[in-house]
Amino acid sequence: MTEKRALYPGTFDPITHGHLDIVSRALRVFERVTLAVAEGGRSTLFDVEERVDMAIDAVSHIDPDGRVDVQSFTGLLVNTVKDLSADVVIRGLRTMGDMEHEQTMAAMNHSLDPEYEVLVFFARAELGMVSGTLVRDVARCGGPVERYVPEAAAAALRARFDTDR
Repeated sequence: MTEKRALYPGTFDPITHGHLDIVSRALRVFERVTLAVAEGGRSTLFDVEERVDMAIDAVSHIDPDGRVDVQSFTGLLVNTVKDLSADVVIRGLRTMGDMEHEQTMAAMNHSLDPEYEVLVFFARAELGMVSGTLVRDVARCGGPVERYVPEAAAAALRARFDTDR
């Protein structure tokens, strides 16, 4: 039987406990998960190498069997899906706004490649308010972010904003 592989793309700027929850849940369904860190797109606080390093550190704590790969990607997502022989793209949804955005992206990607499939995981209630944008804002103002992001990401945020909290 062929291994089922999922691709989880995003900017992960920074990676959050919500992202890690999606990875953990995807590992219940798929033999392998690739966390694909987008190089381009929106402006990011951390460069792609920093985001990949934070993600590698974070998944090492939840993936003792080495079933999660972390790598960067650029260009069209449909090409990355093919290049990595992924069976499905996984996405996490927190809000109805996320739903509209993800539905539009999925439709466009499906039009580019009719084999493109998306599987949605809904955010757990306790993680539904956590977004990279909000975490960056809390960190920028010197607030505690440890309950929203893994330690490596919290340390990187403290260093970036020069806070000792």
